[in-house]
This record gives sequence, structure tokens and C-alpha cells, in this order.
Amino acid sequence: MRYAVVIENAGNNFSAYVPDLPGCVATGATVEEAETQIREAIEFHIAGLRENGLPLPPAASQVEPRSFIRRLFERPNG
Repeated sequence: MRYAVVIENAGNNFSAYVPDLPGCVATGATVEEAETQIREAIEFHIAGLRENGLPLPPAASQVEPRSFIRRLFERPNG
């Protein structure tokens, strides 16, 4: 299952969270560090759910790839 991840610039660092996994959050000094930390947080979160016999929430949130978002903000030449 693939969960959407949101990474935001928090001023002095970057924060990450998973909309479909409430409470699954991480921070990092860089985007790359935040990505690494949220991957570990997702694994830990899912392991805890399984350990407690709880169902995994469906991956319902959708995000667009970075390249698609960039195209939305590009201005046509002319």
C-alpha cells in the first residue's frame, strides 16, 4: 500500500505527515532527511497497528507528482 506524504517547509526545518495515518509525523533539517524520517515513522506506525491487531487505514489521499505541480505554475512563453 502506498500512502501520500506531505512535506512542508516549517521555517527552520521541514515537517512531514501522512494524512491517512493520523499521528504519523516526522521532521528533518532538509527535505531528504524529512523523507527518510517519515518513511521510518510509517514503518513504525504500521508495525504498531499490526501489533495491536488494528486494521491498516486505506490509502485514500491523492497527491500529484512534483513535475505535474511544476507544470501548473509554469507560464506559457509569449
